Amino acid sequence: MPLTRDQIQTALDRIALPDGGTLVSRDMLRAVMIDGDKVSFVIEAPSPELARRMEPVRAAAENAVRALGATQVSALLTAHGPSAPKPAGQSTGQPVAQSAPGGPPPSLKIGGHPTPQAGPTSVPGVERVIAIASGKGGVGKSTVSSNLAVALARQGRRVGLLDADIYGPSQPRMMGLSGRPDAPDGKTIIPLVGHGVKVMSMGLLLKETESVVWRGPMLMGALQQLLGQVAWAPLDVLIIDLPPGTGDVQLTLCQKTNLTGAIVVSTPQDVALMDARRAIDMFEKLKTPVLGLIENMSTYICPNCGHEAHLFGHGGVHAEAAATGIPFLGEIPLSLDIRLAGDGGKPVALGDGPEGQAYAKIARRLVEGGMA
Repeated sequence: MPLTRDQIQTALDRIALPDGGTLVSRDMLRAVMIDGDKVSFVIEAPSPELARRMEPVRAAAENAVRALGATQVSALLTAHGPSAPKPAGQSTGQPVAQSAPGGPPPSLKIGGHPTPQAGPTSVPGVERVIAIASGKGGVGKSTVSSNLAVALARQGRRVGLLDADIYGPSQPRMMGLSGRPDAPDGKTIIPLVGHGVKVMSMGLLLKETESVVWRGPMLMGALQQLLGQVAWAPLDVLIIDLPPGTGDVQLTLCQKTNLTGAIVVSTPQDVALMDARRAIDMFEKLKTPVLGLIENMSTYICPNCGHEAHLFGHGGVHAEAAATGIPFLGEIPLSLDIRLAGDGGKPVALGDGPEGQAYAKIARRLVEGGMA
């Protein structure tokens, strides 16, 4: 079985330091990279003075990992200036992909308590920020987000896509991305690019089966970093794929970021519309404009006989838009092609079929209306 990060941390937590504590308890472990039975990591001492005394610790750390079954182990010892101690019990977050071996290791991590700020701020170098929201899960919000981002890029816009669904990130799969973002200076994350769209997601920092187990403050800190410490610029529009519901991420985004507005996605069935109304009410309470509504899974056309069926009803979102005075941006069909394209990492909006044209129509409306 391949080694895990937890096994390595457990082994290194037994390595005592000259002035007390262990590599893990003193938060000196950085850039743990596992490639089969090859392991590399960085030991970052808080001062050059301590680093000069830690060569035996570095050698012991390499031996401890070899004892776990690794055939090749590389531990780099480095030092930075004194830094503020980490509060007891605070999670170390998720490390971002690291610099090349031999260079100074970045210390940037995703997750942690947010940095206080006076009020809403803009995302540097981004003209417009649009949140894609839903009142409940399962209505296709993430599919709409990825396809809308691609459709806007095909309209000539410079587009970014932030996967803010930190507990359930899906954009890496939908956008066909599997690499890890880099943070060469330890401060700024370089987003990956898929289909002409800059993309950042917690899913790019985790294995597909790895979970994020964080309380609200960690979520808020991560969102703040993903907005402010990613090299988004220059962008015409940043699409933010929100988690379902009306929780911490939505509240933080609306209160701490200058949003152009939000788009609410719903299926036409009554149960989904009930939750969509709650999402609309949340944005109204937070004084965030709702730019429009999208009806997803609007209709199904049988590929064999051409019969049109309304599996979730039809027209409910359009009627809701008319009742509330919110613009109706369009409807997206329920289609096997959309699902297959998303699972394959090639959003259907890349094509010119009926599904791609549906997204193109919504993108044109946003551009022509000055919203994107």
